[in-house]
Amino acid sequence: MNPHSRRSSPLVVAALSLVLAAGLGLAEPARAAKYDITILPGYLQSEFHDFSEQLGLALAYRALAPAEPLGLLGFDVGVEITASKIDRNESFWTKVMPSTPPGYLPFPKLHAQKGLPFGIDVGLVYTKLPSSNIGMVGGEIKWAILKGTLATPALAIRGSYTTLTGVDQLDLSTYGADVSVSKGIAFVTPYLGVGQVWIKSSTDAVPLQDESISATRTFVGAKLSLLLLSFAAEVDFSKVPSYSFRAGLSF
Repeated sequence: MNPHSRRSSPLVVAALSLVLAAGLGLAEPARAAKYDITILPGYLQSEFHDFSEQLGLALAYRALAPAEPLGLLGFDVGVEITASKIDRNESFWTKVMPSTPPGYLPFPKLHAQKGLPFGIDVGLVYTKLPSSNIGMVGGEIKWAILKGTLATPALAIRGSYTTLTGVDQLDLSTYGADVSVSKGIAFVTPYLGVGQVWIKSSTDAVPLQDESISATRTFVGAKLSLLLLSFAAEVDFSKVPSYSFRAGLSF
């Protein structure tokens, strides 16, 4: 296989997932909810643990933003897609979905971030998996400890939260903390970071114990700014690899 093809495949997956998500989203009212989650009797505790971990990491907050702050008047709003790779053939997925789970969960999102004083940014995100009862809302607060200059990078810490919506049987929330660094080069600002995600999951559908899971994630990305337009791409490395892309307005 061509090494260049291997490197570009995550971007291809994200692009194809964006098209797929848009098509499924437009057709959703006329389709069966083939990816609904339903936890049935017979689900094992080990399966609930693995399922909670993978779904939690797929729903964890992704900022798609450099460490540098937006500034007091800064605002960034856009649409994005995150494609998260899951173990579709494992029993903890096949037991909860009526149809064969997709290899990648494609989450189309609405995402907004606003700059505040003192190098602080806040953000909100909403997503709904097409043809499914899986949804999520979340938010972040980021503080740029170092705002960065023409010669030095920016450094920021972030706290985030997301919660699952739409699945009556399941309560799942994630809490995240990360540190990131970025340095602008002309119109492009590459960034990288590392953080921890804590997942809390419970269900009353069957007699299963609550799960509390901690996982490390690292991420790399870049933001391209062209006048009022902005584009961002990010790759997340964890037990659930994820590939994200956003297009929006930034000012």
